[in-house]
Amino acid sequence: MKVVMSIKPQFANKIFDGTKKFEFRKAIFKNQNVTSVLVYASSPVQKVIGEFEIGEIFNFDLKTLWDKTKEYSGITEDYFYEYFADKEQGFAIQIKNKRRFKTPKNLKEDYNLTPPQSFAYFNSIE
Repeated sequence: MKVVMSIKPQFANKIFDGTKKFEFRKAIFKNQNVTSVLVYASSPVQKVIGEFEIGEIFNFDLKTLWDKTKEYSGITEDYFYEYFADKEQGFAIQIKNKRRFKTPKNLKEDYNLTPPQSFAYFNSIE
């Protein structure tokens, strides 16, 4: 099963250039059958630009999470703590086997989905 994640374009691009190997989330999907992520680059791009397989999912207090992921976080430490400002712990999804699409896809036309606020489940027919 796949999940669609809405990611800011600057961070989505870092996933595919290899400088961001972890996607941070305040909350995570509960479904254990999710194995990959469709990357929806939010405004102004508003397209699915690629996908990646999920490696490990880390759930730690913020200091531990930052210490384990900072080298390939793709973000600054200040941004990390600002993002998790109201949380005591967070999630980091390890990005593996990323694949950028040659032609970005339209969420509505290609998948019959609307943009997710955080993430949305998607049953692949592939």
